[in-house]
Parts: sequence; structure tokens; C-alpha cells
Amino acid sequence: MKIAQDRRASDKSITLIVDSTGLKIHDGCGWHEEKHGTRKVRKTWRKLHIALDPDTGASAAAELIAEHVGDETALRDLLASIESDVAQFLADGAYGGPGVADCLVDKFGPEIEIIIPPPKNAVPGANIQRNQHIDAVAEHGRMKWQSQTGYNQRSRVEAQIASKALNRMTALGRAAYERVF
Repeated sequence: MKIAQDRRASDKSITLIVDSTGLKIHDGCGWHEEKHGTRKVRKTWRKLHIALDPDTGASAAAELIAEHVGDETALRDLLASIESDVAQFLADGAYGGPGVADCLVDKFGPEIEIIIPPPKNAVPGANIQRNQHIDAVAEHGRMKWQSQTGYNQRSRVEAQIASKALNRMTALGRAAYERVF
């Protein structure tokens, strides 16, 4: 599936917010199965990963992957098509695996600020930024950390995705129906 990107050239570094959502894929025979009692076929899932620039609302990249591929694994392919310089990366804890920081530094350089919430049982390790996040959450609490780092703007991605999907469906037109009185 090809997803048209709404890319705009940027001469400055951007913030990149990444999130994913599950999409149920089925063959459309659900009604027939229900009506006639045939055995239900197992539904499959795909996962849509979306990278968004919150300043412009533009989608920087999107990748549709199979259900068994994890968020951390899908990140490298998602980032491959991004041509802008990225100064800040925000994502939820699903992207908090050990290879994510290396992937981001390889693509955007060592100056990238990575904002991913550490898990509650996180312990300091080799990544200095992650250690700073762990310390800040321990000292000030998760809510204050979210506010101080700008992590709260990540929720804008979900709202923008929903708005864009609704706008796209509306642009395709409404189904014609016949009134019966």
C-alpha cells in the first residue's frame, strides 16, 4: 500500500513525532459468516507507523507493516524516506528499545534530542539522554517530566491522524442513498 506523503521542504530542523496504530484486515465476508454460521476466519492485522511534523501538521513518513514486526524494528524503514534534519524525536514507550537511539543518531546525527518515556522499572545504562529522563522522572514525577520535555505534544499526532482520515473520507464523497417515505 502506497501512502501519499504531504511533504513540504523545510530549511530548518524539525520535531518528529512517531506513533503507530493497528488496522484490522478482513475479506468482507463477515456478514455471510454471521448469517450462515460458517466458521469465522481469523482476522489479520497490519500496523501503520506515522511520522509527523507537529509544526506544519505534515506527514513526514508512513509505513504499513505486518503485525509481527515490532515498533522498534519498523523505525529504520520509516525514517529512511525522511529528508529533513530532525532536532527532536518524540515517541511512546513502544519505541524505547535499545536500538532506537542508535538508529536515530545514525540517521540524524548525535545532536538529536530523543524524548521517549522510560518504563517504570528503568535502570540507568549507557545512553546519557535516557539516564537523564530516568533521573527526572524519579525526582519530579512522570507528569512534570512530560510537561518539561514537551512529550505532551505527542498526543497531537493522534488527533491530527484522525482529522486527516476524516477529511480524506469526506473528500471522497458521500454515499448516495434513496429516501423512502
